[in-house]
Amino acid sequence: QILTGLFLAMHYTSDTTTAFSSVTHICRDVNYGWIIRYMHANGASMFFICLYMHVGRGLYYGSYTFLETWNIGVILLLTVMATAFMGY
Repeated sequence: QILTGLFLAMHYTSDTTTAFSSVTHICRDVNYGWIIRYMHANGASMFFICLYMHVGRGLYYGSYTFLETWNIGVILLLTVMATAFMGY
């Protein structure tokens, strides 16, 4: 995620008038830019799939009985979800 994000950031412009054209430039003109973009998007989805599987495993095995560890995990989950919602 970090490497693909850095690569995409080298070619991305965040101005509202040129943002779409910079994404188009990444997909069409940059060598293998299209695959870097899709790896970045799918990597974020895979991260959340693994995160939810981890929570599900904790629920299945009863890890919620360890309150301090469980509460820290819930706080981290909410922090990651808020960060993803804001787009960072």
